[in-house]
Amino acid sequence: MNNSIAYRVYDFLKNYPPFNHLKTDDLLKVSSEVSIVYLEKGDVIFKKGDPFNNVFYVVRNGAVTLIHTTNENEQVVVNISDGGDLFGLRPLIAQESYKLTAKANEESIVYAIPIDIFRQVSADNTNVYKFLITAFATNTFDPYTAEENSKIFVDYLPNTSKDIEYFQTANYTKNPITCHHHSTLKEAAIKMKNHKIGCIIVVDDNDKPVGIITNSDIKNKIATGIFPIDTNVGNIMSTPVITCKRDLTVAEGQLKMVQYNIGHLCITKDGTENSKLIGVLTHHDVLATLGNTPSVILKEIKRAKRTKKLRAARLKANHLLKSYLEQNMPIGHITKIIAQINDAVTVRAVEIALKKMPKKPPVKFSWIALGSQGRKEQLLFTDQDNAIIFEDVPEEKHQETQDYFVELGKLVSKSLNKIGFEYCEAGMMASNPDWCKTITDWKAQFGDWILNTDDKAILLSSIFFDFSHVYGKKNLVDELSDSIYETLEKTSMFFKFLGRDALKNPPPLGFFKKFAVEKDNEQKDLFNIKNRAIMPLVDAARLLILQNKIKGVNNTAERFEKLADIDKNNKELYQSCAYAFKALSKFKTKQGFLHNNTGKFIEIETLTKEEQLKLRRCFKPIHDIQEVLKIRFDLKNFA
Repeated sequence: MNNSIAYRVYDFLKNYPPFNHLKTDDLLKVSSEVSIVYLEKGDVIFKKGDPFNNVFYVVRNGAVTLIHTTNENEQVVVNISDGGDLFGLRPLIAQESYKLTAKANEESIVYAIPIDIFRQVSADNTNVYKFLITAFATNTFDPYTAEENSKIFVDYLPNTSKDIEYFQTANYTKNPITCHHHSTLKEAAIKMKNHKIGCIIVVDDNDKPVGIITNSDIKNKIATGIFPIDTNVGNIMSTPVITCKRDLTVAEGQLKMVQYNIGHLCITKDGTENSKLIGVLTHHDVLATLGNTPSVILKEIKRAKRTKKLRAARLKANHLLKSYLEQNMPIGHITKIIAQINDAVTVRAVEIALKKMPKKPPVKFSWIALGSQGRKEQLLFTDQDNAIIFEDVPEEKHQETQDYFVELGKLVSKSLNKIGFEYCEAGMMASNPDWCKTITDWKAQFGDWILNTDDKAILLSSIFFDFSHVYGKKNLVDELSDSIYETLEKTSMFFKFLGRDALKNPPPLGFFKKFAVEKDNEQKDLFNIKNRAIMPLVDAARLLILQNKIKGVNNTAERFEKLADIDKNNKELYQSCAYAFKALSKFKTKQGFLHNNTGKFIEIETLTKEEQLKLRRCFKPIHDIQEVLKIRFDLKNFA
């Protein structure tokens, strides 16, 4: 095929799922049929209610906004698709009209891919099938499927995570233990005993499976005297065997077991009983695969009696996180799952620590998470930031009570460290008496930070303003929040200091649109995605949410989405900030897995042009939101 345009399309698509799962020849067939659509900002690709086209779309350059129109005719941005993202696929599969409107967010190039040719080349491709199932299970593609849905639920769909595990390739036992069809049952039983297995596959002279013997067969047919121990295995084996191909999914394996009321499947070279045996899938294998789901991990955490077990469960969550990222699941959905797991780990760590304490807590208390965990944004292992609020006690009991909770804090922090959360270098942990106070002392502390503002107060308070209740008496946290907002009404200067702090990292592009990289120390020439891109959005969202007196919304993306609801004049900007924050978080997490670190520092030269473009697209909202802060809080001349 001498078609340079098709080759350029191929060269782009091969980097993104599900196209990266297609064979080269198949992807070239698709690429040769692709139509290229050029869009100006505001151009509409399809509208809600339009009949579906026979194509779905992939963004080549630029970005496309997917918009849901509610019954009240309100326009809600569902998602912003950029390079490599798919949209418009669900209506083709479901054979229904479009439920969303797709509009170019900026000047863009979109590939229109005919569904017929895509179906032809992917019909027997398990990996493509798994990708599509995952996407539909989480409503990644066009999440609104009914008019009455007026909320964005693309980022959180409970009970769908198990569906994702169902469509993983089954992890079966390779090189299974077998016996020849001329063997006696005694010979087969000795093999089963020596290898400590509960079943054995009977094969013929060509290693084709002809039957299976289980412990139940021996109990029911030998122990009862129906056959002697030296009988031929053919007299008691179950036959014919049920066979499957090597790349079967967990769902397919479980379905076969239910269908035939069996607990074992023979995996053969071509999937039939007429080819060589290469493995065995057991019911236990299926359960083991399904064990890596949020619900199962949470159960393991609640049952854990030792830190070692907690660490094992939390490491499973890391594997789950990596799998979700590879399947291109919405980052908001991923974040909520991992946040729930992190909080559950902390709760169990506190419960285990309490059992080690010499006596029960003298008064009610609340364990609170700070920083990224407090914002429900902690994905990879980072350092721990936490504190304790405990009820007021008589002066003579104060030191004794504080000592108790400091000791509890030390036990919990030690446990969290063993699990994988590093100690905070600045000592912002409940094991530090400075961060373990009565409710009255905490109110006074925040009052001092707010009314007697200096640089240290801003540094500390910015971290503590993101606190969230994890364990204990939640009323203490609510009481502290109420006190903070009452104090904020007494001054406007505090917001100016917070605003100045939010501007300390300007947009991370320098002259000629070069990335602003580190200039000295061991991170020289690396891009600090946390400090230069993520934290400016975190700081801006915190400041604006405090100014608007909105309680109970700690997550940065959710803060911007809430601001978009109440400030229609800046709705588009806030939505862009929410999207940019999610994209940056996902990028940082992927880099962390790639380099086995936190993902904080990135070597720009290792990124593809597409990845660099995606990063740059996230920087414009940072610039725009900082300009809003300068005007709103009169910061241009504030030093």
